[in-house]
Amino acid sequence: MDIQPYEMNHQPKKRSFFPSLFASVTGAVLGSIATLYLAPILGIHGITPSTQSVENKKTAVVEQSATSNNTLPLQPTSSSSNSMINAIENVTEAVVGVVNIQQQTNFYSNYSQDQEAGTGSGVIFKKSGNDAYIVTNNHVIEGANKVEVSLANGERVTADIVGTDPLTDLAVLKINGQHVKKVASFGDSSKLRIGEQVAAIGNPLGLDLSRTVTEGIVSGKRTISVSTSAGEWDLNVIQTDAAINPGNSGGALINSAGQVVGINSLKISEEGVEGLGFAIPSQDVKPIVEELLQYGKVKRPYLGVGLQDVSDFPSTIRLEQLNLPKDVTEGVVITAVEPSSPAAEAGLQAKDVIIAVDGTKIDSVSTLRKYLYTQTKVGEQVNIELLRDGKKINVSLKLSERGESQQ
Repeated sequence: MDIQPYEMNHQPKKRSFFPSLFASVTGAVLGSIATLYLAPILGIHGITPSTQSVENKKTAVVEQSATSNNTLPLQPTSSSSNSMINAIENVTEAVVGVVNIQQQTNFYSNYSQDQEAGTGSGVIFKKSGNDAYIVTNNHVIEGANKVEVSLANGERVTADIVGTDPLTDLAVLKINGQHVKKVASFGDSSKLRIGEQVAAIGNPLGLDLSRTVTEGIVSGKRTISVSTSAGEWDLNVIQTDAAINPGNSGGALINSAGQVVGINSLKISEEGVEGLGFAIPSQDVKPIVEELLQYGKVKRPYLGVGLQDVSDFPSTIRLEQLNLPKDVTEGVVITAVEPSSPAAEAGLQAKDVIIAVDGTKIDSVSTLRKYLYTQTKVGEQVNIELLRDGKKINVSLKLSERGESQQ
């Protein structure tokens, strides 16, 4: 059963391109919800610089002879070898289908059985010993009781989940390496130029159209606000006009050198909008995948607080309950403090308003999360500047690692 992707609605100021899941997957999740990205041979220890092949062009030269009637001869069309074709042929076998299988219970008989809940794409990026590793989107396999991978030859094999990271929507799977003949390689997405030729490879609308190729250019490099199953996140993306459809999520965005420069993730799908697809850049995928391979999760600093944007509160609450000055309309309100957490040990309290960390201005929860997760490490000491009853104070706090039961 084919399911259309979630619609991505425009909002006047802060856009959230993902609803509660990333778009671009096909399948049957809970009846009518669509389920919903990297790749290469250097093991994952580094990113190969992105290279653009120079096309060898052969242009026919025609001598124009004088004619009595002044007609203009048509020049023969020039022909050229297309490096993108070779690039696609080099990568396509490393792109696989990923099938999310969940246990469904019949309401009338109370009988449970495994059913396909959705399909997406994935990229084989590493082969080590008897194992091969695949990167895909977290939401492609989220909630699965079992995951299967459909290979280039049509064979379906069972996959183990090595690790997942809901916040960045990435996951790593493992299959038996004897089935793998081709492994893709990463290119350095930071070297991509606007207008550079790229191609998207994946399984739009399911496995029947496996390893479909669509071509386009790099339309832009953006940071967009998204809603994930782990909270709000500012996601760096490569914008492309290559067609990305339900089922493409987790597939490869490649350059003309045959290197994976992004993992296709989402698109804006609404009336009147065309050619707005997005991929997670390989430079951002690489560190996440490395941690998933090593730890099965991404280790991130933990404060132990509930948070909400100051801008979410009406002015009466900001002035009368938080006692904020009239000119303070941004920051992060601590709504709760977990016992025995780093925040509790440092003396943070509910209604404290965080306005800076280590001198970096904090205007929202997503900004705070982005700073902590990208600029600090577990065990580090940070200086938090906050307002308590309208008075500015500084608190030093030692970050710890989030436990399994902590949110």
